[in-house]
Amino acid sequence: MEIKAKRGLPLHMLMLIGFLVGLTGGLIVNLTVGGDVGWVQWLTSNITGPAGQIFLRLLFMLVLPLLFSALVIGVAEMGDLKALGRAGSKSLGFTVFISAVAVLIGMVMVNVFRPGDGVDPALAQQLLDQGRAGAASIVGNAPKSVQAGDFFLELIPSNVFTAAAENQILPVMVFALFFGVGLVMTKSPATDRLQQTIEGLFEVMMKLINLVIRIAPIAIACLMFNLAALFGWELLIRLGAFVAVAVGAMAIHMFVVYPLVIWLMGGMSPLKFFRDIREAMVVSFSTASSNASLPVSLRVAEQNLGLPRKIARFVLTVGATANQNGTALFEGVTVLFLAQFFGVDLTLGQQVIVMLVCILGGVGTAGVPAGSLPVIAMILAMVGVPPEGIGLILGVDRFLDMCRTSLNVTGDLVVAAVVSRGEEDADADEPPAAPAVT
Repeated sequence: MEIKAKRGLPLHMLMLIGFLVGLTGGLIVNLTVGGDVGWVQWLTSNITGPAGQIFLRLLFMLVLPLLFSALVIGVAEMGDLKALGRAGSKSLGFTVFISAVAVLIGMVMVNVFRPGDGVDPALAQQLLDQGRAGAASIVGNAPKSVQAGDFFLELIPSNVFTAAAENQILPVMVFALFFGVGLVMTKSPATDRLQQTIEGLFEVMMKLINLVIRIAPIAIACLMFNLAALFGWELLIRLGAFVAVAVGAMAIHMFVVYPLVIWLMGGMSPLKFFRDIREAMVVSFSTASSNASLPVSLRVAEQNLGLPRKIARFVLTVGATANQNGTALFEGVTVLFLAQFFGVDLTLGQQVIVMLVCILGGVGTAGVPAGSLPVIAMILAMVGVPPEGIGLILGVDRFLDMCRTSLNVTGDLVVAAVVSRGEEDADADEPPAAPAVT
């Protein structure tokens, strides 16, 4: 699943090289001549700035059709909910519950420890003014605080095409959820072909995303040069605090929330559970891909945990794309961190919006390395944070991607264990089938 360069270097290594080149060049400029010198301003305005913006605009161009198709497919794949009966309903409920808890933990951690605070407000405002102008031209203005009634009313688009044209993420996501439910409820040869068409749209968007991600090393070098030239060493201090908070939030979810859920709702010993699934955790951590880890997850669920085969297959296969609670947590932490870094004061209502988008974005995020980048870029622009700030976290994204993927896969197995409690294995006598993973 890893994207490699033509000469064999994996993408994450090229991204790290781009990060280091941009960071080193920016720090040298900041320490020697400063970021406000004429030729530096010209370079960032005419060369490195536009290069980074091209990358971001390509992500924005693809993210809405990607999210729409991914959400529709994720819901449509739950068409077996009716056949699975109570187990299917439990699977859906626990998936939403665990994702919400994950995002809430991450957002509380960022608000308590505030890793983005401390940069020079004047410098942050300088880049913020530039970033808001670019973001507004792409996704419109940042959402304002609204009353609770208005908030829920605005979730329902009166015209989905207008909402898509104005890049209103939540209304489009709500429409995608309704569309997926409609596909599940209306089974016919025509709707089967329609679902295949949407699956084709998703595959095309993923192919294009992978092509865009290939230019990420160059974009990261440009974005990091701009940020480092302006902020200097303060950038590294804030980045270290961000990594610490993100890993801490993931650790709480992994070693506090999951054991409690397994013990209280799954009726299992947490120590035995983690011992039985350790192979899936190692594979997911090393590959940073939920999809690549799926065969191992299925095997440990059936052989080590002894879960009913039909339930394990359904929960884990759908969960590889629809239960990305680690990704949802990471997206929430990243958006709030960058908001603090640039001095954007998000209200409680705006943070709730971010939380909802992250939960739904976890369903619409591809289970491949760097699959969360388009969603994060769109949320940043939506709340008025300069999207180029994403360059700050891309240099350390590979390690965090490995951590959140392990959290995703473990979460899938937790949901499968909880859902399987008290359920019979209706096809226990069937020979195991190897799943097809692309």
